[in-house]
Amino acid sequence: MIDRLTLTNFKAFQQADIPLGPLTLLTGLNSSGKSTVLQALALLRQSYTSGNLGFLDEEAGFLLNGEFVGLGTGQDVLHEDFTGDDPFITVGVEEGPFRYAWTVDYAPEDNLLPLVSAHLPGSEEGSHAPEGEAALVPGYFTDGFQYLHADRITPTEGHPRDHHMAVRRGFLGARGEHTVNFLRHHARDAVPEGPLRHPRARGELLLEQVAAWLGELCPGVNIETATIEGMDSVRLSFGFGEGAEATRHRHRPANVGFGLTYALPLVVACLTAPPGSLVLLENPEAHLHPRGQTKMAELAAAAAAQGAQLVVETHSDHVLNGMRLSVKRGLLEPEQALVHYFRGSADGSGTEVVSPQIDRDGLLDQWPKGFFDEMDEALDQLLT
Repeated sequence: MIDRLTLTNFKAFQQADIPLGPLTLLTGLNSSGKSTVLQALALLRQSYTSGNLGFLDEEAGFLLNGEFVGLGTGQDVLHEDFTGDDPFITVGVEEGPFRYAWTVDYAPEDNLLPLVSAHLPGSEEGSHAPEGEAALVPGYFTDGFQYLHADRITPTEGHPRDHHMAVRRGFLGARGEHTVNFLRHHARDAVPEGPLRHPRARGELLLEQVAAWLGELCPGVNIETATIEGMDSVRLSFGFGEGAEATRHRHRPANVGFGLTYALPLVVACLTAPPGSLVLLENPEAHLHPRGQTKMAELAAAAAAQGAQLVVETHSDHVLNGMRLSVKRGLLEPEQALVHYFRGSADGSGTEVVSPQIDRDGLLDQWPKGFFDEMDEALDQLLT
């Protein structure tokens, strides 16, 4: 699990040191730096899986544009007030006692920023490197990984049937575009016993569990996936009720609204996240009513409780409350649930991070100005 992310001269941050836990919530105003955290983690993974972060390769570096993120060129990712004499960019992670950091040179028009140095476990005097592959790469490079953007699949019948992506790699797609095909292949996999299993699901199978969690958004819903003959596509449909009634009357995704389709990749990602995996989620609240937003946070907490690590960007106080309720109910320990609020620094030099602490009752020790206080602000104006 990643315990800390460090950034130097990267996008919104001149210098940042951000603790991460099993479940970490990123909040704040638009363009305050929340997405930068997710993009930094995805950038490292993207550079490694594409073969551009080979530690002994002279042409290694940060691949800015790929399947996870498209960040442009060097001039798009260098902090405008960079520190130091030379405009180097550093992204680092800590996993337990081990620290990894990569520094790249600035190339304003290049989308592959050349690697200058790699700090690996054992490179510091007196430190010890882990054995095997972990000596070169952090665990999240090799374990399961999902990154679901805010711009996810919209209601449509046809979805890609890409066996390599959905089955061999188990990747849902940055927009969730491979979710339906993934679900078609893994429908009869059992969801491990524990908090991820919905108490009112018809059974332990993935398709049954997905339907139960989607039922928190729309009671009685069920889903079906099937191939479209003669095409490299798979079909998604929704039904309501049980038995023959649900089988006879199937509904196209476009006829049941955005919410169910938009939430489907999130539900599948959480239910299938193995221990040690990293799941990055943008705006799980999109197109969901308040109760559904709270339930999506509880699902994310359940995945974290079963060993996955989730970093969630949100603008929803209902998502925050879902996390707090999960702590109060004992699903997560207070120290396993982290909240970071991003805002402009007082001196105008960039972004600062405020981190309210959650206690065992789900209460926060501080409410910085601008931190989910809009309802109180509006009520004060209405009552005066």
